[in-house]
Amino acid sequence: MPIRIRQHVNPLSRKFQQPIALPNWQEVYAQSDRPWHLDIGSARGKFLLEMAQLNPELNFLGIEIRQQLVNAANQTRDELGLTNLHYLFGNMNSSAKILLESLPENSLKTISVQFPDPWFKQKHHKRRVIQPELVQILVAYLIKDGQVFLQSDIEAVAGEMRDRFAANLQLIQQHSTTWLDPNPLPVPTERELYVLNQNLPVYRALFKKSEVKH
Repeated sequence: MPIRIRQHVNPLSRKFQQPIALPNWQEVYAQSDRPWHLDIGSARGKFLLEMAQLNPELNFLGIEIRQQLVNAANQTRDELGLTNLHYLFGNMNSSAKILLESLPENSLKTISVQFPDPWFKQKHHKRRVIQPELVQILVAYLIKDGQVFLQSDIEAVAGEMRDRFAANLQLIQQHSTTWLDPNPLPVPTERELYVLNQNLPVYRALFKKSEVKH
């Protein structure tokens, strides 16, 4: 029976301000010293399930603010016997630093943020996941030549994410056009497939981290 969940949860509510409960990474991953891919807002986790099977040389970590989805995704991971994948329940905007500093040093290779909750009303924009403070922390822990991949089917949301990452001087946009096409990743998300099947556009951006600027 499908899991019924609320489509949106308010990340600013008190219960989502608690720090992420961090596991022992050496117990979670077969080889915790591999390069890591961090997916922020992993939803049901199907994207990472496929990516982890296609790329056994990488570790994949999904952060999701809806506990039921995290539990179900980890159960599926266990059923498949994957040892390079884990899902965590938590709010990146309240836990980014404590999470990223717990990872092996110089291991964060790729970050993806795909179809985040749009929070259309102006008064709710502060609930959007990509805030300037989060960008600063993410880029600080990203390795040199590491990449940030963003996509949304809402142009205003994609544009805000792109502009906030573009404002960081350590990042270089990897495409000369406003939006990137096609998707450089080998696995589409469920939302991406739904949007493309409706013949609607997806707005994407890709950045690479350059030399650290002092």
